Amino acid sequence: MTEVSKQQRNPFRTAPNLLTLLRICLAPFLVAAILENRFGLSFVLFLAAGITDALDGVLARVLEQRTMLGQYLDPVADKLLLSTLFVVLMYKGLMPTRVTVLVFGRDVGILLVSAILYAAAGRREFHPSVFGKANTLSQVTLVAVVLLHQLSHAPWVVVLQAAALYTTMVLTVASGLHYAWIAAHRTSNHPGDGHPVK
Repeated sequence: MTEVSKQQRNPFRTAPNLLTLLRICLAPFLVAAILENRFGLSFVLFLAAGITDALDGVLARVLEQRTMLGQYLDPVADKLLLSTLFVVLMYKGLMPTRVTVLVFGRDVGILLVSAILYAAAGRREFHPSVFGKANTLSQVTLVAVVLLHQLSHAPWVVVLQAAALYTTMVLTVASGLHYAWIAAHRTSNHPGDGHPVK
């Protein structure tokens, strides 16, 4: 049996992408739970989504199944889930409007920068920076703590929510500026075909 046929018959070959798709499918159920004030269920569903996010990356590395689809699908799933939750929590009055606006503004800015990089320098890859990863972690923590706060008003939960709010705002701005700096250097240093980027 050849190596190719072994990979084709491997039932775990698409496991990372299936987990990512599962995370996307969890989004509407999570939104419905929040809108219905079923915060216990929404907290559990959000934890499940976080577990799938961790597992798909681990499986992709362990099983050596990193695919181009997965590289694009994973961040899309993260943004779809988090952005939707920020809007829904803002609608419910559980997330400050300024935080949601900052998060959305940053994401829209990154999309525009990515489009500019592709148009000006032909670059499709735009890997997350350390600030970007830290910002995603802070957003995940913030959403989790906001949901937890609806189940418990313990002092440590209140303090953690305040800290997560502040951290998310700071990292959202910092990561947005960092992405802009990276984009500026990539476009200016791109050799292209010998013509300057206009």
